[in-house]
Order: sequence, then structure tokens, then C-alpha cells
Amino acid sequence: MTKTKEKVRIIPLGGAGEIGKNMMMIEYKDELLVIDCGLKFPEEDMFGIDLVIPDITYLVENKHRVKAIVLTHGHEDHIGALPYVLRQVNIPIYGTKLTLGLVEGKLCEHGLVDQADLKEVKIGERLTIGAFDIDFVRVNHSIPDVVALGIHTSLGVIVYASDFKFDQTPIGGKTTDFGKLTDFGDEGVLVLLSDSTNAERPGYTLSEKVVGQTFDDTFRMANGRIIVASFASNIHRTQQVIDAALKYGRKVTVVGRSMVNTVNVSTKLGFMHIPDGTLVELNDIDKIPPNELVIVTTGSQGEPMSALTRMAMANHKKLSIMPGDTVILSSSPIPGNEKLIAKTINHLFKQGAEVIYEDFLGVHVSGHASQEELKLMLNLTKPKFFVPIHGEYRHLVKHSQLALEVGIAPENIAIIENGDVLSLTNESMDIVDKIPVGMVLVDGLGVGDVGNAVLRDRKLLSQDGILIVVIVINAQTGEIVAGPDIVSRGFVYVKESEKLIEGAREEVRALLKKWTDNNVFEWGSIKSEIRDVLNAHLYAKMKRRPMILPIIMEV
Repeated sequence: MTKTKEKVRIIPLGGAGEIGKNMMMIEYKDELLVIDCGLKFPEEDMFGIDLVIPDITYLVENKHRVKAIVLTHGHEDHIGALPYVLRQVNIPIYGTKLTLGLVEGKLCEHGLVDQADLKEVKIGERLTIGAFDIDFVRVNHSIPDVVALGIHTSLGVIVYASDFKFDQTPIGGKTTDFGKLTDFGDEGVLVLLSDSTNAERPGYTLSEKVVGQTFDDTFRMANGRIIVASFASNIHRTQQVIDAALKYGRKVTVVGRSMVNTVNVSTKLGFMHIPDGTLVELNDIDKIPPNELVIVTTGSQGEPMSALTRMAMANHKKLSIMPGDTVILSSSPIPGNEKLIAKTINHLFKQGAEVIYEDFLGVHVSGHASQEELKLMLNLTKPKFFVPIHGEYRHLVKHSQLALEVGIAPENIAIIENGDVLSLTNESMDIVDKIPVGMVLVDGLGVGDVGNAVLRDRKLLSQDGILIVVIVINAQTGEIVAGPDIVSRGFVYVKESEKLIEGAREEVRALLKKWTDNNVFEWGSIKSEIRDVLNAHLYAKMKRRPMILPIIMEV
């Protein structure tokens, strides 16, 4: 590796210390390369929020230096923020055929596809994008057309391997390009940035073909309809469902908008193979005997509005669970979704279905490398420096410990979080700065207009409700013309708590009398004191603190 005074800076805008909203910036020769542009789904306390995307303030401020966004694959946590980011920074987007196919569908929904500059790359090729020479290297994951990146600099190769596993018997037969990873190691890898999702799991991740065998066994034994719920983006899984259905003479219907879109794109681009006559429309399934039908659907995470959940709750317009149905939940729970999934499973059992959901039954395998594969990636690439990415903080720590086991020096390992500016030379690696980063919340059509204050209000409303105090006052005399009227939502039912509400009215009347006796009509101060007085009164009586909203109208 040639000694040079040049440096590379690595800046995560998302995906470091968390799972989701992956977005990494590489800075070299005063140019910026963005890797991935993902979203994550809201946490339980983000009431009403639809999506969470990275804060791209730094990117916007430096957009004149940004050469491109390079995508590793087509999962939502790697492409989902593109429609929001492209409104502020319109730069070329590089990705493989399937990845760009999924991106195009997403941009169409937002009316942005005509202005997007999408550039298809082929796996195995090397492109020059500004100062960056990039190899696109095949790796395996739970979706086809996934790449790791080898970014060549004068300091050495930067290997970016987010979302991979070493599947020796992958669907489609195309294994990871071990030779190219070894070539990088021989050339000299400056830094490896590697997937940490399964850093806590010992051994190797099972091959996707294990699930295919489970499907085969289940389909052979099932006498009624088979309903398989999976992630829409898990194309290999859906293909195996279709293969098993064909083997046992069953027709297939696809349910759920995202599942339908993904199947359509994947089939059109040649990544799924579905013989003519296999798929049937949802409206036609009543014509098919139950023992000849498979339903592929969304809802494996118990999402309230998903097709499977609506079936379980018996409120789907066209589908209902029938005794004798076999339901397969072919995914593992995303942290935080366990209660939703358990609720859905309970309702499926109540409807008379046989439900298969435990991972150990072989209905799901991960798309991420386990400990021995992570060690192998380190040994193949032989990096000087190592940065674990794509995982919560504990995953990054565990991955760092694996790097120590294979001989990486502790001073050459850096755990970074979103906003950290990691500067690398031939001889050193240091966090030299911190840029402002955070989360941008998407709520309906609003992007970034919901902040912490609004979330706090929503949390308070969800816990203790609201009390609205309405008063009409003569603007000249200060005399109360009407009220105080009290309206409650989510706190108490007014008609059943007349004594409590009347006590609150008396507190407000006494307060207003004090102000008007002194001939003071400072409505802002009066509202503030109404809140304080009622807060104290209601907490003393009920040990609750509802949101109190005083409304004073002058006539």
C-alpha cells in the first residue's frame, strides 16, 4: 500500500448504531459518494408517523460535491428515502437491474421518475464515478442482484459490504464472488465496512434452500388452502412458494399492494419465473378448490393494515380464514413487532387455521451473515482498518470483538455512530468531527414538519387525553358571557364525572374573578394560569395529567 498524505473521510447519515435508514457518505479528493438511501419504520412511541428518513442537511449543503448515489440492493432500508431525498438533491443513481426496477416503481408513485437519472450497472463491472473507481461485487442476500462495493483509492480499497451472507447453495445458483474479495485483500484493503446484523449469532446462516424444503414438506401434507406471509421484497422466498405450488398442482394468487408490485417488477425483469396459468386473480379464487390454492401475502409482521392481519381479524373485503387453512409466517419478527405478530397468530388460530411460525421449523432463514461468515469476510479482505456497520450498538460491539479474534489490532477498529466524521490515512484512523444528523419524520404528505414537540403532545394525548376549557368574555368589561364550558376527550366522560368537572369549573371561575377584579385582561397569562390551576386540581383528584387547552373568545 503506497504511503500518501491523502485521506478518506467516512460519514454515516444513517444506519450506524441502528437497523434501518442506511445512508453512508465517502469523501475523497473533495468529492462525495453516497451509498444507499434508506428509511426505517417508526418506533412504538412515534404516534402517527409513517416513515423515518435520514436528515440530509449536510448532503444538501455540499450537493455541489456529490457525484452520485450508489445502491447496494433494493430493500426499503436502502432505497426507501430516495423519493424524499431527490426532491432536494437530484444526482445520478447507480444500481443493478432489479434494484433500479424497484426504485423506478417507487419514484413513479411520487411522480419523480421522469426527473430521476437512473444508471444501470452490471454485477462484476468496474465504473469510474468522479474520483471513485468502483467494483460492483456479487454477494448473496434475501433478494437478488445485491452487490458489495470495492472503492479504489490511492490509500487502498474501501470495501463496503452491507447486507450479505455466504450462501453456498443460493437460489439461482450464483454464489458470492469470493475471488474478487480475495483480490481486494491482495491489492490492499484500507478499510472494511461490514454488516453487523447477525454478529450475535454463532456459526453460519442457513441457506435459503432450507426454506424451500420446508415449503415442500408443508405443501405435500396440507389438505386445504395454504397462505404464506413474507416480506414483499423477499423474492427468493416468493419464488420458492411458487415452485412448491407448481410441484403440487396448486394455483397461486398474490395479495397486498407491495407484494403485487414486487412480483410484477421481478417477473418483468427476469428475476422471478412464473409459468403462464400459474397466477390467478383474487376475484377468481372462489372457482378453485381449497386444496389447489396458495395465497402469497404481506403481513408477516402483524402490520395492522396488512392483508394477513385483516384476514385474521375477519375484515378483509375478499378473503377470510377458513378452518383447514395452513398459514405460514415466513419471516422473523422485527424488534418491536412481537406483540403485533402474536396478536395476529392468536386470531388466526381462533379462525381455525393451522399456523406455522417458529424459525426452528425452517420457515425462515436470515439474509445476513452470522459470526463465522463475518470472520471469513475479514479474512478474505484482510483490511488494515475495520468499521462495523448496519446494526444496533450492541451488534457493532460484538462484530468488533470478532475482528479482534481474527487479528485486527484494537486501535484499528472504530465503532462510529450517525454524524461521526471518520478520517483515514495510510497510518491512522480517527473520529475528527461530528456533523448534525437526526431523523426526519414522514407523516402523510408532511415531511419533517412533525418534531419532538408534536410527538410529546401525541404521547400525552394517548396517555391522559385532553381537557378543553372554553370561555367567552366581554372584551370591554371582562365579564364572563358564557362558560367556562369543559370538553373532555380521552380523560373522563363528562356526564359521568359531573362532580369533578364542576370542581374544575369553579377553579376557573375563581381564577377569572381574581383577574377581572384587578381589571387585568392579559389573556396569555390567564391561559397559562388556567393550565397550572387545573393541572394541580386534576392531579390531586385523579392522579392524571391530561393536556389542558384553554380557549378564550372575546365578544
